[in-house]
Amino acid sequence: MAILSKDEAQTILKKVLSFSTADECEVTLNGTTGGNVRSARNAISTSGAVDNVSLAVESRFGKRSGIATCNEFDDATLRRCVQRAEEIAKLAPESPEYMPLLGPQQYLESPKSFAANTAGITPDYRAQQVAASMKLCDAKKLTSAAFLNDSAGFVAKRNNKGLEAYQQITNLDFSITVRTPDGTGSGYAAADFTDIGKFDAARMTQIAADKATGSVGAKAIEPGKYTVILEPAALVSNSDASLLGALMNALDARNADEGRSFLSKKGGGNRKGEKMFDERVTIYSDPTNPELADLTFSGDGRPQKKMTWIEKGVVKNLYSSRFWAQKNNIADIPRPGGFIMEGGTQSTQDLIKGTAKGILVTRLWYIRAVDPQTLLFTGLTRDGTFYIENGKIKYPVKNFRFNESPVIMLNNLEAIGKPVRLGGNLVPPLKIRDFTFTSLSDAV
Repeated sequence: MAILSKDEAQTILKKVLSFSTADECEVTLNGTTGGNVRSARNAISTSGAVDNVSLAVESRFGKRSGIATCNEFDDATLRRCVQRAEEIAKLAPESPEYMPLLGPQQYLESPKSFAANTAGITPDYRAQQVAASMKLCDAKKLTSAAFLNDSAGFVAKRNNKGLEAYQQITNLDFSITVRTPDGTGSGYAAADFTDIGKFDAARMTQIAADKATGSVGAKAIEPGKYTVILEPAALVSNSDASLLGALMNALDARNADEGRSFLSKKGGGNRKGEKMFDERVTIYSDPTNPELADLTFSGDGRPQKKMTWIEKGVVKNLYSSRFWAQKNNIADIPRPGGFIMEGGTQSTQDLIKGTAKGILVTRLWYIRAVDPQTLLFTGLTRDGTFYIENGKIKYPVKNFRFNESPVIMLNNLEAIGKPVRLGGNLVPPLKIRDFTFTSLSDAV
């Protein structure tokens, strides 16, 4: 039952709304089907499957609201779910930031957000992809740990003000860490796809394997300020905080207006419209981009459209809640899904060739905030860190702890490579000068 058609989903939502006695009622239906395979030490360790549809009902009486959920769809269960949401609403305090539900909206079409071949993934497909990955590592006498996760689903919304939304989405994520037998060399690769026609686990495993064998015998060099080439995995992590992710999280109008952001102005207000970064920095979101197709509506039903956040270094737009937008008479812009950072045509290898001296960073992890108001973060490199000299990788180096802000980083830009998809974003490798490493780490 996990993927319902638009008509099937809206039929359920209409029925739920017919049970409502609240002033306002909005119903959201989410369905997901998919599976995963996890491997460790070149053997599959776990596998799983997901097949679920869940319903959330939000009922409102005046400025009071309540939410109840269920995942059974007989009339009695649906009616009870609505009743429970209404009971909770009547007990809830009034919201000081209440906004009425939205009425009918116009949403963009994003047909590339769903791929039939991804929705059709079978356990055999997952096993074959991971088997090819493990076979490569066995042949090279390397040890791997990987995770493949795929999903296909839909989101449908409807309320008693006339709003109606529906969209299907698919996704596959794969990440792998490869280690040498003695544990001194480590490599990593990760990617995600809407359409699995572009996915090849063995190819990604080869990248991680090359990093692992190449990072054996790492030398210790002095911490300090270096020119670095940050691969996309060093800019957007798949499981941890990330430097570019932190930057996007900071484009919140309320945080800026209330003095909790690097975009805050002394005395109040924000720095929207100011040039904050190198003029080559342009970041936007576009839910219809064929490489990064996403939902064309936000969780509260607002339309998601193409939106420029930073253009030629200038902060052009900030997102906010509907309440904050109305209170401050600013543009009502929802937070985006994925983001796209414009780049050039150079690959990571091209950036290496153009570097006299520097350090190649595969990945950052254990990233923690030091100063939210300046976006200063600390963390560690891992899974392949290499010294570059005269356009070539000279030797592997021991990992570093870094202290850096993406604000400073994007003002010290030397070069931008070709964007690749990672973590639901399109991100280029970046060449940065004066990146700050503060100490060494013995971890691999």
